[in-house]
Amino acid sequence: MQWRKFNGDPVELPILHAVEAAIIRETQQGYRLKVCIGTDSQVKGKETEFATVIVFLREGQGGFMFIHNEKTRQPFTIKERMLMEVSKSIEVAYELCSLFTQYDVDMEVHADINTNPQFKSNDALREAMGYILGMGFAFKAKPEAFASTSCANKMVN
Repeated sequence: MQWRKFNGDPVELPILHAVEAAIIRETQQGYRLKVCIGTDSQVKGKETEFATVIVFLREGQGGFMFIHNEKTRQPFTIKERMLMEVSKSIEVAYELCSLFTQYDVDMEVHADINTNPQFKSNDALREAMGYILGMGFAFKAKPEAFASTSCANKMVN
């Protein structure tokens, strides 16, 4: 999995080591961190592109993120695509959760799923919520899910 920074520079280390280095660097500089992980996708013709982000928030001092993009030609229903987004976020959260525990960093998984039943993505809300909470992670959906709805959304080309 190739990750990059917001400026486009590649993350050279394996993501686990890059995240640990970021946590150590930021806490040594006196920042209290919170991490939000989210994924968004966009369908273009026969291709679906997913962008997953790891957003580091410095309490009251802005933040930064790591980004991973991937494309697939696999067709999805809207519900399947929403659950695939959640699955990608959980995969990353699960890989990194021991670090967040070790360094006492709060972490949330953000789902780009609308809480309003009038929206099609809402069909996936119960399953996504159950999946995320069942894994023991904090969960946010729209409109609070900025990691997926704003950050990842801007990273899908």
